[in-house]
Amino acid sequence: MSDFDPIVIVGSGLAGYGVARELRRLDKATPLVIVSRDHAGFYSKPMLSNALAGNKTAATLVMKPAEKMAAELGATVRTHSRVQRIDTAAKTIALADGETLAYRDLVLALGADPIRLALDGDAADAVLSVNDLDDYARFAERLEGATRVAVLGAGLIGCEFANDLLARGVTPTVIDLAERPLSRLLPEAASARLRERLEAAGVRFRFGVAASRIDRSAGGLRVTLSDGSTIAADLVLSAIGLRPRTALAQAAGLAVQRGVVVDRWLATSAPNVYAVGDCAEVEGHSLPFVLPLMQQGRALAATLAGTPTPVVYPAMPVTVKTPACPTVVCPPPVDAAGTWRTDLSDDGCAAHFHADDGALLGFAVLGSATTQKQSLAARVAGLIA
Repeated sequence: MSDFDPIVIVGSGLAGYGVARELRRLDKATPLVIVSRDHAGFYSKPMLSNALAGNKTAATLVMKPAEKMAAELGATVRTHSRVQRIDTAAKTIALADGETLAYRDLVLALGADPIRLALDGDAADAVLSVNDLDDYARFAERLEGATRVAVLGAGLIGCEFANDLLARGVTPTVIDLAERPLSRLLPEAASARLRERLEAAGVRFRFGVAASRIDRSAGGLRVTLSDGSTIAADLVLSAIGLRPRTALAQAAGLAVQRGVVVDRWLATSAPNVYAVGDCAEVEGHSLPFVLPLMQQGRALAATLAGTPTPVVYPAMPVTVKTPACPTVVCPPPVDAAGTWRTDLSDDGCAAHFHADDGALLGFAVLGSATTQKQSLAARVAGLIA
C-alpha cells in the first residue's frame, strides 16, 4: 500500500454512491474507485416497488449512467466487475478477471439478496424476485399479459408491490404465514386498517398459510399452499425479505453475524475496512431503509476525510408506498418494553408506542394521520444517539 492508493468502494447502490458523494464534498483529491458487479448506473432501489404505476421501465429508472457518475465524482467506476477475494493484510482486493487492486481504505456496500423459499413443483424456478434493475426488467417483461400475480410475503415490499400491481389491472393475491400485513411493523389495529384499504382497492390476502409448491398448469401457474388449497396465477413474485451479503466479508475473516459487524464508526473487525447499507450490522441493528444509509454515508465520509465521526440514528420514519392507504411507521426498538395505543377515525389511524414511563418510542400513522409524522418523529428518541 502507498499514500496514493485509492479509497475503494465495492457496490454502486444508494449506499455506495452515497458514501462517494458525501466524500467528494469533503475531499476532492483522494483517488476513488467504485467497483460494481452490474452496469453501475445510478437509480433509487426503493422506486422498484412503485415503478409500475408510473409506467417506468428499467431504462427510465436510471437517473445517471456510470460514465456520468464517474465524471461527477472524479472517480473510476469499474462496471461488471466482481470481487473474488479481500486480502486485509495486503490491503488488496482480487477481481474475477484476475486483476488486483490496492486500497487505502475499503468500503463494503454489498447490499443484500432476496430470501428464497424452498419450494417444490416443476415451476419453482419460475418464481421471481425484484432486487435490482435487471430483476425489474425481467419482472416487467413477464408481467405483459398477466392478470393474476401471487405475491409471497405481506411485509413492506410485498404490500408495496401488491398496491403497485393494481395500476396495471392485475389482481394480486398476497400470501403470508402471519395473520396480518406488516405484522412486524404495525400494531394490530393499524395493520387491520391497512388490510381493509388494500382489499377495498383490489388486493386479496391469504394469511396463516405459506406456499409449498409451484406447478405449471394449462392456464399458467398453480400455487399450492400449506393448507392444501391452491391459487391460480400467471406470475409468482417472492417478497419475503432480504439477507445481507456477507460471504465475501466472512471469507476475508471479518466478523459477521446477521450482517457484516461494524461499530458506530462503520469499521469492521479489520483495519481500514468499513461496511455500509444493507450488508452492514451497526451495533446489532440491520436496517434496510434509505434514512439509515444516508446517516451512514455522511458519518463514514467524514471519517474517511480525516475526521472520525460516529454514525447517529435519530428517529427515522419509514414511508410505506401504498397509495391505497398512505402509511408511515417509526417502529420502536425490537426489545423495547411498552404498549401500543391506537386512535382510529374514518380516514385515519394514529398508533403510539409508549414506554412504561410514558416516553414515546415509536409510532405508526395511516391515512389522514400521516400529517402528524414530523411532529411525532421530533418526540421519538433516536436508535443510536
